[in-house]
Amino acid sequence: MNMKSIALGLAIASAATMTMAKPVAYQIDPTHTATVFTWDHFGFSTPSGNFSDIQGTINIDEKKPANSSVNVTIPLSSINTNVKALDEHLMAADWFDAAKYPTITFKSTKVETQDKKNFKITGDLTVKGVTKPVVLDAVLNKQGPHPMTQAATVGFNATTSFNRSAFGIASYVPNVGDKITVNITTEASVAAKK
Repeated sequence: MNMKSIALGLAIASAATMTMAKPVAYQIDPTHTATVFTWDHFGFSTPSGNFSDIQGTINIDEKKPANSSVNVTIPLSSINTNVKALDEHLMAADWFDAAKYPTITFKSTKVETQDKKNFKITGDLTVKGVTKPVVLDAVLNKQGPHPMTQAATVGFNATTSFNRSAFGIASYVPNVGDKITVNITTEASVAAKK
């Protein structure tokens, strides 16, 4: 085998490796991730609640962002509306029915690039055993080494809205608003290789 054949073989192998490169998996940092949701209360106020202890993975393919994906699990036990009685009420069967459905999940089905920092992420949201498509308007805040850990890190903000009645949570509609608006902020890092 001559040098030209070897060089050609290496080039083909290198190209194949690049083509087969997998998206990079960033693990969500639950201590720097929050999901804040708001609703209308009889037209008088717009209360809010927050979910924490969020787990999941953001897979990023920088060369082909459409191959990127998001997979998130939110424990209902982490809900905080700053009103303990309301938190307990929301766990009941006529609301989230947390005993039967302890988590909310989101699994992306499509990622569309608007520009270098803005993305539309379509996915399946599952609440109370009901799965419906929602679209997140996501903004890349920053990407690079984390100044404290040096781990490759990304940060996003995202927003979405949907009608809670579509997920079988319709108590007090329309007086207590059907439309839920969600604001998300998250940091995620690549786990250190062991």
